[in-house]
Amino acid sequence: MRWERGRRSDNIEDRRGMRVSGRGLAGGGIGAIILALVAMYFGVDPSVVLNQSGNLAPPQAEQPATFSPEEERLKEFMSVVLADTEDVWGALFQDSGQRYVQPKLVLFSGAVESACGFAEAAVGPFYCPADQKLYLDMRFFSDLAQRHDAPGDFAQAYVVAHEVGHHVQTLLGISDKVNAARSRASEAEGNALQVRMELQADCFSGVWAHHANKARQILEPGDTEEALAAAAGVGDDRLQKQTRGYVVPESFTHGASEQRMRWFSRGMQSGDPGQCDTFKAARL
Repeated sequence: MRWERGRRSDNIEDRRGMRVSGRGLAGGGIGAIILALVAMYFGVDPSVVLNQSGNLAPPQAEQPATFSPEEERLKEFMSVVLADTEDVWGALFQDSGQRYVQPKLVLFSGAVESACGFAEAAVGPFYCPADQKLYLDMRFFSDLAQRHDAPGDFAQAYVVAHEVGHHVQTLLGISDKVNAARSRASEAEGNALQVRMELQADCFSGVWAHHANKARQILEPGDTEEALAAAAGVGDDRLQKQTRGYVVPESFTHGASEQRMRWFSRGMQSGDPGQCDTFKAARL
């Protein structure tokens, strides 16, 4: 991915090296079980499962931290990707007569406190609608490459763009409608709604890729394949096969690998957010 000459975003909040602790989740018991289950997926909206703000211990003193040149370069890369999403969605919202509110990207190490609650790095990257921030421990990218067979910088960019997709859903009021519907639905129906939500975020990430490449020619040979590998690597069917040895489709919350690749591709090929209405799609 050609990114070095891209604009850097000012919306990076670096909390790496800051120590936090959360009673109730980190201490084990049902909280640990919840975290273990959530860790099967990345990009989970923690407001659904991590509403633990009443159990937080106060943040501990920030510890001096040093980071390798590779880590600092990765932070710079994240800043460029975030800036690209700001430019793309800012223009798309403006074209539709709306204003895009830029989210912040919080980088953390190990654990973090958000307006949605306390979360450990095992949860993976997530978006918190309560504070409109994306949360990311960059060590997740090692897991993405090794466990999910999705190395490469454009695979990493896909992760950020997917979480930004959830922010877009929040700004458009989609998240509120889906969460309200899920509160009235059965577990299976709620899971099905969440799948449509996640696939739309995949499609929105493809929309970003389309416009960013059109504006700055960011794509290099193999980049599209990297993003598709990332989408496939975190498909529910693949993750369940790895962890359980079998697949339970009615328990999916993010979509199968093939679905995630297809909706990302749809957004990338069209560049049209209107093509990402998974909630009206007869076939996912």
